[in-house]
Formats: sequence, structure tokens, C-alpha cells
Amino acid sequence: MQRERGRAWTLVLAVGLAVLLVVGVGGYWYLRPLLRTATGYAVHNLCAVVEVADRNNPEDDLPPNPLVPYLTPWHDRAGHARVSLAGFLAGQDAWYTDGFGCTVGSSRPALPAPVEVRSAPEFESAEPDPAIERAIDRAFGEDLGEQDRADLGTRAVVVLHRGVVVGERYAVGFSSETPQLGWSMTKSVTSLLTGRLVMDGKVGLGDAQLRPEWEDERAQITVDDLLRMTSGLEWDETYELGTPITRMLYDEPDMAGFVASQRAAHTAGTFQQYSSGSTTFLCSVLNSKAGRGANLPREELFAPLGVSSAVLEVDMTGTPVCSSYLWATPRGWARIGWFALNDGVIGGKRLLPEGWMEQSTTVRAVEGTDSPGLAASWWVNRLPDGGFVEPTLPADAYWASGHDGQRMFVIPSQGLVIVRMGFTPEAEDTRVVQLAADIVAEVG
Repeated sequence: MQRERGRAWTLVLAVGLAVLLVVGVGGYWYLRPLLRTATGYAVHNLCAVVEVADRNNPEDDLPPNPLVPYLTPWHDRAGHARVSLAGFLAGQDAWYTDGFGCTVGSSRPALPAPVEVRSAPEFESAEPDPAIERAIDRAFGEDLGEQDRADLGTRAVVVLHRGVVVGERYAVGFSSETPQLGWSMTKSVTSLLTGRLVMDGKVGLGDAQLRPEWEDERAQITVDDLLRMTSGLEWDETYELGTPITRMLYDEPDMAGFVASQRAAHTAGTFQQYSSGSTTFLCSVLNSKAGRGANLPREELFAPLGVSSAVLEVDMTGTPVCSSYLWATPRGWARIGWFALNDGVIGGKRLLPEGWMEQSTTVRAVEGTDSPGLAASWWVNRLPDGGFVEPTLPADAYWASGHDGQRMFVIPSQGLVIVRMGFTPEAEDTRVVQLAADIVAEVG
């Protein structure tokens, strides 16, 4: 009897373990796509912070997340990084390629040699102005306690006035040579890249039928719709595990193909919905028309501008991730802003169609929007009803804006470009608008 009971308990235990195993494995495979967005974010961050920015503290760029303590990072310092959960779950790899940064994928991407980009001459620098220095003090939180200043997380400020650097400062661990990630400021640069191809006659704003498999209403989507985020493609920009934006960036080898697979939620041109998918898909369209591959932004924009620090990372297909992944030094970002301020003229040569920036920074009225003030991938101060997004700034101010507090203001009437870079996942106020208002008051 005791032996039978022992056999019975053994059977119960075996069945119980089998059930737990099935539930556990099934639960893991159910959650795996969500977990891979976390490990994908972390491995891209690890690779890019070390390889592109040449910093040794990638953990400082991870946002607050309950999974972070369980991440296991590995990096061979030879262009390959891997992050998994607990050392073996939902592992993701990232691969560094010179000139093209880090790509998340299962194997090293096949990319061409990068087009050479030579540095333009540095901007002249003026003697420090006490009022501008005080404005930068506030932007860095010098009046705050240690924790609040750390939460503010300002890492760089560059103020360019009529082509002269009149203010510049960097946080400890950063310098004028440290590339920083602009996140969605990349979208505004994509608007400039589009203008370059329009100038060359390779792209038209009204170009439609952008994907061969689009035989439904998506065939009506135009290049201009993608710039203005009125494509109507279904999207969710919420930065949470498993949403379209995080899936695109961290678990899709062909990001543009993923975006193209989304259904039409609105008729093109009628509703504006903020979408990193639209901009990333746009760069695949630009590439299909220009045929430059991963070198497209280097050849068409960074080389003519002389921004040698600029690195626009690509996906596994070699398509630049034009929504999110441009790295450049703060002075490099300022040079891009200076190019925009001058309506695409640099070194006396016109590289954008005349009036491109006015067109790109004019909001077009639509039936509905979740992003008031968004024009053709630039945010603008003047709204269609005559109101202002930021009443403390001049009417003609416009800006590029990115995740974690990245901002580049361009104010033509004042001849100003103001760049603020940082890591601000928690502070409610990045103080960047106050910085711009203070600078305007000083130079105006």
C-alpha cells in the first residue's frame, strides 16, 4: 500500500510539474514579444552608447522600468552586444557598423562602406555673456537640489546667434565631441532630407502609390501625408511593451515593411496622428526613389552640411530609422538647425527648394489631430487659429522635439538656434522653453 501511495504521489507530482511547465512555457511564449521590446531597447542602448557615443555607462540611459534589474547585458567591445532577461530569456543582439551605428537583429547586417563626411569649419565663439550664462544655469538646474538636478538631466546646451556660438555648456561626462541621440528630432531632419530629394527632382510631395501591395485606399497616401503624419495608417505611439512603436523599433528587422502592413484607420489627409511609423516608412520611400540605401542621409545631407559626427542608424534591411535614431554632437545639431534657419542655403549654395522651410513650418488644418502645432515634421509656434503653442516665444519660432527632453529651437526673426540635449524621463519640466525665452529676451 505504501509503495502504491508512493507511486500515486509520484504521478501527481509529475503531472503537477508538467502542468507548471506547460503553463510556464506557454506564459513565456505569450509574453515573449513584450519582453523582446524590453531587451531590444536595452541592447540598442548598450551598443549605441558605448560604440557611437564612446561612453562606458549605458545604464544611465535606461528609463525606469521594473524589468531593468533583471536584464543581463553582454558586450564584446568588437561591435556585438546582447541583452537577455535573467541571462537566457528573450535575448536580443545589436551590431555596430562604422558610419551606421547599431542595428538590432539576429545577425550582423550587410551594409556598404559609409560615404565620407568631412567636418565643416567650426562656428566662431563669442565671449561669455553673463545673462546668457544665467539662462544656461537655470537650464542645468543650478538652483535645484542634487536629486532634482539629476532628474532634470540636462547634458548639453548650445546657443547659436547669427552664426556665432554665444553660449555652450556640457554636463560632467559629456563634451563638445560626444554624440547624443536626438530621438524624434530625427523626424525634422528627415523633412530636410526630403527637401534635398525634392530639390534634385527625385521626389514629389504629391507622389502616391508608395507601396506595390497597397491596392486599397492606402494607395492614396502621399509623401506629404507621411511628412505631416496624415497618412491615416493605424498606429499607437505609446511607449509601452508590445505597442506598434516599440515593436517596430525593437523587434522588427524590416521596420518599413511592418508599418506598411498596418491597415488604414482614416482616409489619407483627413486626420493627423503622431506616428514614428510614418517617418520611418517615408525613408524607405525616399530610398526607393533615390537608390542610395543606408548612405542616403550621409550623401544627401550630412556631407553637404559637414556634420561629420552625424550617425543615422539603420534597420536590418539598411533603411535609415528616420523617426528616432540620429546621433550627433550638440554643435552638429546646431549646424542642422542653422541650415534650416537659412532655408537650406549653406556656404552660399542652395540645397533646398526656395521657401521649403516656410512650407514645412506651416500647419495645415485637418478634420482632427492629436498633435496641435505639428507641421511637416516640425513643431511650430503659430497655430492655424492664430494662437500660440508657447506664448513666451516669437511667433516664427519652430522646433524639433525628441524623447527625454531633446529640443532644437529655430527662431529666424532673432537669428537663433538653441539646442538642449538631456536625459529627462521623470522631471515634468525640462526648462527648455524657459531657456529659449530667456535667450530671446537677451538677444532681442
